[in-house]
Amino acid sequence: MIARIEGILEAVDKSSVRIAAAGGLTYEVLVPAYAAARLGGRIGQTIELHTLHYLESQNQGATLLPRLAGFLTAEDRRFFELFTTCKGIGNRRALRVMILETAQIAAAIAGRDVTVLQSLPEIGRRTAETIVATLHDKVDAFAGASAFATAGAADAGDEGEAAPGTGTAREALELLVHLGENRTQSIQWIEQAMRSDEKYEEVQTLISRVYQIKGGGE
Repeated sequence: MIARIEGILEAVDKSSVRIAAAGGLTYEVLVPAYAAARLGGRIGQTIELHTLHYLESQNQGATLLPRLAGFLTAEDRRFFELFTTCKGIGNRRALRVMILETAQIAAAIAGRDVTVLQSLPEIGRRTAETIVATLHDKVDAFAGASAFATAGAADAGDEGEAAPGTGTAREALELLVHLGENRTQSIQWIEQAMRSDEKYEEVQTLISRVYQIKGGGE
């Protein structure tokens, strides 16, 4: 099994990258949508991906082709392996679905947030509900870094306090959606804002910061 690859990033498209590794070999590596976006500015640089080697069936299973999927961290790879245990979520579909970072998707699952999951590509309500039913008690370790990590669980009536700022993040998200912003993009903006040292206790302060980020502000 190929567990990790390091080399020069030669090209990036929406679903894969090409990496020139030592020894003159160039690998095509399938990547999650969010990872492709993150790697777009690193062409020509040395990168390392944690990989998963699997066989993909073609022509109704008559042909098996080797595929290499790559992830930015080992944790992302572990989440992918867990995510693909859900009924209807195969390897290729999971890669297309993952337009948000692992912590964000895991937080939505842990918080039983079907609305966020439905905002992901190819995920309808029934599939979102299946994902929640299958994984909601298995993803806490992946959700810890997200601004929404415990907000959904608190809303659902689970015991324990939400982490500082999660309630504000949740309210800000709903307000942004009400104002016409895309839910998935709003999650990404809020996560970026919450990564700073500033503590957002007021929703409007967080909303203001989000619009600065949207406008290209640092």
